[in-house]
Amino acid sequence: MGVLSGRPIEDLLRECAPQVLGAVVRRYGDFATSEDAVQEALLAAAQQWPVEGIPAQPKNWLITVAARRRIELLRSEEARRRREEAVYVATPEPPPVTEVDDSLTLLLLCCHPALTTASQVALTLRAVGGLTTAEISRALLVPEKTVGQRISRAKSRIKQSGLPFRMPPPAESEERFSSVRKVLYLIFNEGYTATSGTRLHRVELSAEAIRLTRQLHERRPDDGETAGLLALMLLTDARRPARVTPDGNLVPLAEQDRTLWDRLAIDEGIALITSTLQKAPIGPYQLQAAIAAVHDEATRAEETDWPQILELYGLLNALEPGPMVTLNRIVAKAMVDGPASALNDLAAASFPEGHHRVAAVRAHLLEMAGSFGEAREQYRLAARTTLSVPEQRYLESRASRLCDN
Repeated sequence: MGVLSGRPIEDLLRECAPQVLGAVVRRYGDFATSEDAVQEALLAAAQQWPVEGIPAQPKNWLITVAARRRIELLRSEEARRRREEAVYVATPEPPPVTEVDDSLTLLLLCCHPALTTASQVALTLRAVGGLTTAEISRALLVPEKTVGQRISRAKSRIKQSGLPFRMPPPAESEERFSSVRKVLYLIFNEGYTATSGTRLHRVELSAEAIRLTRQLHERRPDDGETAGLLALMLLTDARRPARVTPDGNLVPLAEQDRTLWDRLAIDEGIALITSTLQKAPIGPYQLQAAIAAVHDEATRAEETDWPQILELYGLLNALEPGPMVTLNRIVAKAMVDGPASALNDLAAASFPEGHHRVAAVRAHLLEMAGSFGEAREQYRLAARTTLSVPEQRYLESRASRLCDN
């Protein structure tokens, strides 16, 4: 694909996509038809620009083409001659290009609480991320037809509910931005540790989540939780080069070659969370970023400050308790107080039935305690219940390693 001053056309289109859609929706309303028209304009650009060259004003070109495509889409509807005439009269000119950036408004609309979580994720990747339905399908390992149905239902819901294309009132602001952060974190996590399939990472998803979160942070620099989320993503993704061996096997954190970690991302993440904790009210994403920072600051696994991590998990549990927080806190407690105490806490805790991570943690604690037979069975149980092939291989290898003990 072509480039613009060293930038791939694909990156340019992805950057322009939400701005173009925002401009078209702002002018005409009707999110569903406008979104379809913008997708066609993006496809036209992807086909024409490498051959004909990138226009002097790419965003203006896309808006003009999207506006024309929108008219064509309306014209193609059956028995709509009157509508055709009305459309041509009412929309003689494409919307003007303004300095208003509607990307944030668009992101909030895609993550509206009226939509299901699956629809929020798919619509965000399509409308704000600029990914095609096929690209989303490949990234999420979901059939293309299913992705299309999710997007279609989301657009229909927006139309039927009359959800407005505008920034939410102050009273709703925090709840709506909380929804956005949740969706972006879901996208990142699915990219960083795929819940199913043969790959541990889906880099296209985690990279897109970081890009969108960075944009959100630029627009809301004083939002501590958005800064915390960006720091958490950077500090976590920095370890990705060391998480998998060349043949695709999972490498646990304690055994990773830390010289492979992305130090630039770590430095940026640490600087961001350090600054944020000094000036913003503490929230769950900030605490998770602080925990990630403690891990990333240790040049060797043995140097990890586990007492500090245990304290941070205690704070996180008080702010936002949940099964994964409890499970991670139990692991930290084992590193501070030993496996026996942690196993007692694990036995007393309540977790969703059949989750492979519970069995994996129990196996790890039993191995630490020297109960190798029981640990082996728990590793195998965890391997049977995960859908991730790299995790299955890792858990089976842990079980096999204990066979001679």
